[in-house]
Amino acid sequence: MFAEERHEVILREVRERGSVRLADLVDRLGVSMVTLRRDVEFLAGRGLVNRVHGGITRPAVLPDVMAQEALTIGMLVPSATYYYPNVIKGARQEAERLGARLVLGVSRYDDEEDRKQVRQLIDGGVEGLLLTPSRQPDESHASWLAGLGVPAVLVERRASLGGPASLLDAAASHHAHGAFLGVRHLAELGHRRVAMVTRNSPTAPRVRHGFLAAVRDLGLSDPGEFGIEQEGPSPSQVEAVVSAIRSGAVTGLLVHNDEDALLLVQHLRIAGVRIPVDVSIVAYDDEVAALSDPALTAVAPPKSAVGRAAVTLLLRRLEHPDLPGQHLALLPQLRIRSSTAPHP
Repeated sequence: MFAEERHEVILREVRERGSVRLADLVDRLGVSMVTLRRDVEFLAGRGLVNRVHGGITRPAVLPDVMAQEALTIGMLVPSATYYYPNVIKGARQEAERLGARLVLGVSRYDDEEDRKQVRQLIDGGVEGLLLTPSRQPDESHASWLAGLGVPAVLVERRASLGGPASLLDAAASHHAHGAFLGVRHLAELGHRRVAMVTRNSPTAPRVRHGFLAAVRDLGLSDPGEFGIEQEGPSPSQVEAVVSAIRSGAVTGLLVHNDEDALLLVQHLRIAGVRIPVDVSIVAYDDEVAALSDPALTAVAPPKSAVGRAAVTLLLRRLEHPDLPGQHLALLPQLRIRSSTAPHP
């Protein structure tokens, strides 16, 4: 069982039971106590569980009487690991501050599991939903969203104009703005030939939009885009990037996401490409960018703030069903580190 699968089992057990003994989880997962403690440390560090002697509990467990009276909201995310822990943490903290209880469902980027998890949340009595579907909502989501039966807020997803989710409240990072910040930073350092490196993901179109807007508005040349496989950059894809750097066709890169940026940096170093001497790199997401060698300049979406804002929107909708809808766009920040430098 992979770490992500174990984390999902642990979160489900503590969500359903309130508290779980570590000894029971060792038997349930079939792993060593050392592995389990590492998993618990990871989840506790993100505020998803509380550690107690010999076990774990759901954060801010309420007494039975209070739990029966507390407003319960459900949250669907495609993953409880990369990117989303801070979104979840922000949502949980805001829910607790406002006297609500948050229940989590994880779909692992599977459309069918999206629907299954949401149905379980609704059947369990949630009064509203925070929804991050596995992909951007389109016409295939129309009947599903129309039949939810409870208010819902989109989280880190943008519905198309006039699409089935366009009338839902939404809270999301302004990824186009974030990408623009990253490219503008490279342009200010004198880089005129900047390319984008990305895999196919729900966020990639918005990052690409900001990248192309920056290239156009800042008068940069457009060397194009380098695609990456879902498993990470392949040898041929790495070679294409290396060739573009060595020929001078590319002096700056915006890489989405920063796990792929770390992998790409490792391949570039093996190929003899010096960072930032031969190419400057800006990563996107800032989950692990600071752990690279060199540490990567990165665009950091306001993940925790998105979670908090989504809860506020949902509780507002529950209290005032007839208010106009809102689409909130929260601005990412640029964190400058060692992977970017002036172009010679």
